[in-house]
Amino acid sequence: MLFESRAISRYVLRKYKSSGPDLLREGSLEESAMVDLWLEVEAQQYDKAISAIYIEIAIKPVYFGGVPDEKVVAESVEKLGKVLDVYEARLSKSKYLAGDFLSFADLSHIPYTHHIVASPHASLFESRPHVKAWWESLASRPAYKKVTAGTPTSK
Repeated sequence: MLFESRAISRYVLRKYKSSGPDLLREGSLEESAMVDLWLEVEAQQYDKAISAIYIEIAIKPVYFGGVPDEKVVAESVEKLGKVLDVYEARLSKSKYLAGDFLSFADLSHIPYTHHIVASPHASLFESRPHVKAWWESLASRPAYKKVTAGTPTSK
């Protein structure tokens, strides 16, 4: 049985690759490797920091009636800031993470980022011009607007 959202997403992208853009860039070994690289960065670095913030500011208070652990939030904000510094450097050289093309590496950032940019921690993104432009590029896409319309945010 297939499980884990990232594996399921890749399966769907491969199964239906003739129905839309090649978001894994499997037609080019170099581009595919860059997509894989940034998917790993998202899974191993970005997600760990941003998900901890989201859990503390959105999940804990809303679903468990708890109070955010400000120490966890502060540590995670610092970690995410360091990751976003790496992103800022990368995005100063290309429009998207894996290159000058939209890929699944970019789209995989949407779920948590959608909430954090609408939270008191939005400055993490707004203070980095290339990260801000990258995010605005993703958030301005019609599909993003359609999927996120009416979804709650962390404000």
